[in-house]
Formats: sequence, C-alpha cells, structure tokens
Amino acid sequence: MSKTRFLITINLVLLILSMMFLNSCSNPMESLRKVTYPPDFKYTEPSKLRSEMGQLAQQMRMLDEALNERPNHNDVEIEEQRQQVLSALAQIERIASRLQSGNSGANHPFMQDYMDTFVSQVGEARVAASLPEPRYYFAGKISGGCTSCHRINR
Repeated sequence: MSKTRFLITINLVLLILSMMFLNSCSNPMESLRKVTYPPDFKYTEPSKLRSEMGQLAQQMRMLDEALNERPNHNDVEIEEQRQQVLSALAQIERIASRLQSGNSGANHPFMQDYMDTFVSQVGEARVAASLPEPRYYFAGKISGGCTSCHRINR
C-alpha cells in the first residue's frame, strides 16, 4: 500500500511540475494585454497633430473668406467664388482624411468618433458647391462643425 501511495505521489508531483513547466513556456499576460491595451495604438507627436490642425484651421479661414464674399451677379465672380470654395473644401477633405486614417496616428477618442462624419460632410459640401447653381449651405456648416466639436470636447 505504501509503495502504491509513493508512486501516486511521485506521479502527482511530476504532473504538477510538468504543468508548471508548460505554463512557464506560455505568456499568460498576453491575453490580459489584448483587453487592456488598444489595438494598433500609435502615439502622435503633439507638434505634428498641431501642424495638421493648423493647416485645417487655415483652410477653414480661407473657406470662411470665400463664403463671406458677395459676388455681383457677374458669372466670372460667381465662378471665382465657387473655385475658392471648392479648393478650400478639397484641402479640408485631404487633411481630415489624413487625420482620420491614422497616418499621423490620430488615436484621440473624439477624432476617432467624429472624423468619419466630418469627412463625409465635407464631401457633401463639395458636391453641393459644384452644382450648376452652387449651394454653400453645407460648406457653411463645415466650419460650424469644427467650432461646436472643439467647444464640446475641451
């Protein structure tokens, strides 16, 4: 009986040691990290983010200036205003798409939540401004969207 008990004890110790050895080969914290760390996190240098936001703000000012112009009913002035608005909207869309795609690592939660909507609104404004009779209502909402988002998220 004692010999059987001794063999069972030895087998149990060997089983526990082999389980500990196998467990030490794996990384048990890896599954925890998948939950605690966000996937594909990229840190954005504040200077780079500020420079792109600065470019976006500059294009917003250009858009506002173009929208504030009151062209006479001269076709040349109307077309010139349209081109200024379309150019500013195209640049805004380009910069916002870059921020949205994460090329600069934009993991800011508000940017992730709202940039998809913002980029689609800019596209909508560009389409409306390129109509034969341009409509600038959506273009006017673009700068208002920036203002309201920045006011809410500060």
